[in-house]
Amino acid sequence: LCVWLLEGRWVGCKHCITGQHPPKNKRPKEPGENRIKPTNKKVKPKIPKIKDRDSADPTPKTQSIMTQLMDKGRFQKPAATLSLMAGQTLELRCKGNKIGWSYPAYLDTFKDTRLSVKQHERYGQLTLVNSTAADTGEFSCWGQLCTGYVCRRDEAKTGSTYIFFTEKGELFVPSPSHFDVVYLNPDRQAVVPCRVTVLSAKVTLHREFPAKEIPANGTDIVYDLKRGFVYLQPHSGHQGVVYCKAEAGGKSQISVKYQLLYAEVPRGPPSTTILASSNKVKGGDDLSVLCTVLGEPDVEVEFRWTYPGQKDERPVTIQDSWRLIHRGLGHTTRISQSVLSIEDFETIDAGYYICTAQNLQGQTTVATTVESS
Repeated sequence: LCVWLLEGRWVGCKHCITGQHPPKNKRPKEPGENRIKPTNKKVKPKIPKIKDRDSADPTPKTQSIMTQLMDKGRFQKPAATLSLMAGQTLELRCKGNKIGWSYPAYLDTFKDTRLSVKQHERYGQLTLVNSTAADTGEFSCWGQLCTGYVCRRDEAKTGSTYIFFTEKGELFVPSPSHFDVVYLNPDRQAVVPCRVTVLSAKVTLHREFPAKEIPANGTDIVYDLKRGFVYLQPHSGHQGVVYCKAEAGGKSQISVKYQLLYAEVPRGPPSTTILASSNKVKGGDDLSVLCTVLGEPDVEVEFRWTYPGQKDERPVTIQDSWRLIHRGLGHTTRISQSVLSIEDFETIDAGYYICTAQNLQGQTTVATTVESS
């Protein structure tokens, strides 16, 4: 024979017998040798691809950390919008050892015991039992990055879903009142909050007088399922009483009515003035000091006083009040007042009377002097 193999490769022949040549593709088998044909193909080893982190987008991608409990103990990521029947129990979980939650303000306003929020070792849990149409709204969660007692929201780890709780006879999310006021400010959007409980409902906006439908044309007024009818650039011509109409499944329903009032006072710290009944008071006379703020109709104002007899615990009476005033052409302003009164003026009551008015946008301090005459 003239066939030798070295590690499965043809290497030549020695002492070949004349006239006998090995076949090109065959060779004799050794006793007991596996008859599977050896391969001579060279295979390139597969090198796993490694993502180049430096070339990736430096902006962290947001990953949804929210899951919803389904039937038989299954969990799945909820869609951007969900429709559930009223009465169902809702359970949401968000992965993380420190989770913040947001849910419809209705549940917070009334400190509803149907809602439970718990933090477990590896996830946060929100449970809502005996759901109603009024619970319709956005449910969201986020991870928190904490250093000591200071925590901030982790924008890379969030989750949210808007849930429609469908209830028989309730096409609109119920309102706590039968009539509501919406203030129109020229510097920001205004919302008529007719939200529905059925995703497929057709919703239209109507003026009570003169009776007509107000078109949501997409440029002046738009409809947002999660908010209601949005006035993009409110003006005094939008004033009046309006309501919404919803149609779904062959049924229709009218919402509560909304009074649209135009407010001319711009957003900002309180516009405050102070006035004393007299800046020179005789002993034994009465004194009153009035602090007045003109502001937006729906913005509350808090008052604080500093007065001469305060350290001596001089008895004074402080009375706060507010009312809406109409200043022509339907413009509406809120006037908030605080009155500090002193009976039987004494020498220790002479000095500076300081009023500080505060709202959500800031505070303003004014003062006046009262002398003893």
